[in-house]
Amino acid sequence: MSRPTARRARSRSGWALLGLTPFAAYALLFLAVPTVFALATGFFDGKGAFTFDNLTALADPAVFGTFVSSFWISALTAVVGAILGALICYALLAVRPDGMVRSFVDSASSVLAQFGGVMLAFAFIATIGIQGVVTLYLKNTFGIDIFAGGVWLYQVPGLILPYLYFQVPLMVITFMPAMEGLKRTWSEANATLGGTGFTYWTRIAMPILAPSFFGSLLLLFANAFSSYATAAALISQGAQIVPLQIRAALISETVLGRQNLAGALAIGMIIVMVVMMTAYSALQARTERWQK
Repeated sequence: MSRPTARRARSRSGWALLGLTPFAAYALLFLAVPTVFALATGFFDGKGAFTFDNLTALADPAVFGTFVSSFWISALTAVVGAILGALICYALLAVRPDGMVRSFVDSASSVLAQFGGVMLAFAFIATIGIQGVVTLYLKNTFGIDIFAGGVWLYQVPGLILPYLYFQVPLMVITFMPAMEGLKRTWSEANATLGGTGFTYWTRIAMPILAPSFFGSLLLLFANAFSSYATAAALISQGAQIVPLQIRAALISETVLGRQNLAGALAIGMIIVMVVMMTAYSALQARTERWQK
């Protein structure tokens, strides 16, 4: 390569890298800086001295209980969301990729996967809250009181439906490309060799789709585990999951008699998220091998 050509190539590369500046600034301000701050505060006391005492708070029953609650609500909504989303993806294989149904589902999934926070909480309160439209209709028309056993919507179990609201569309978005990657020739080869549809899905399709499915499952778990705004709007009393416990620690640094407890809780969340996303990346890399 001549010098002028090499110089032009370096110039184009430099301008291309310049386009990454907004993303780099975003990652620095909203990912790197908060992570470093959480790690720093988690290992120091109120006087600035290095200590592991903050981390011992993670074993406290009150704090450990919030991690357990976060784990089970995240795992449940991830598994249910993954199964329902996978079934929707399977159904979409029967429609035209450029048809109206597929376009509608893709658009709706993209919107609903991002529809969360206070707006989603308000939607559920207005629909199935104590004075919600559906709640009053069922009670006045059929005599069914969905809150006869307690107002579960404002507790951790009440997060299941709102979380599924954005978990299922997210599964459709992440898993559909893997479903579309199944080649027709594989099905034809299976039929030629005398295989049935059951044989094709259990011995060919499912083993191929397994890494992508479990990768999407981990992504859904991480998505639910880190969700804050919806839970904060619905659960006004107590800190029943980790993000709400961090909020409580930030508001009152005397929680459990320890300062910088929020940093220690954040470290716990960071560890969980790193493990989840590392496993997700490994599964995605395995999926890409047969998609090439």
